[in-house]
Amino acid sequence: VQLQASGGGSVQVGGSLRLSCAASGRFANTVSNDGLNWFRQAPGKEREFVAGINWRGDNSIAADFAKGRFAISRDNVKNAMYLQMDSLKAEDTAVYYCAVSRSSTGTSRLENVKYWGQGTQVTVSS
Repeated sequence: VQLQASGGGSVQVGGSLRLSCAASGRFANTVSNDGLNWFRQAPGKEREFVAGINWRGDNSIAADFAKGRFAISRDNVKNAMYLQMDSLKAEDTAVYYCAVSRSSTGTSRLENVKYWGQGTQVTVSS
């Protein structure tokens, strides 16, 4: 399974971006049974959890910094996931990675991820 993230870019503080991630490959349709997640990594920092969603899309989890500003969603017909980011802050600047869980739920733990996307850069400036 390959994950292709897109939608990153440069935006001013307070702006919005919508990230997308599409699964492809021979077993891409299997991700509809798995939890999906977004992580991010800022320069010089460890990769951190942003948000996750279960296989049906009716239960999501999010890091404290993401609550109220970011929303994760998925489309199992398209084998895709999304991250709507609003009220962006300079500290949200990072490379954002989509990831597939080993289970049917979202996960905040790196070791519980079985597939990673290649990342998309988000830069927030004032």
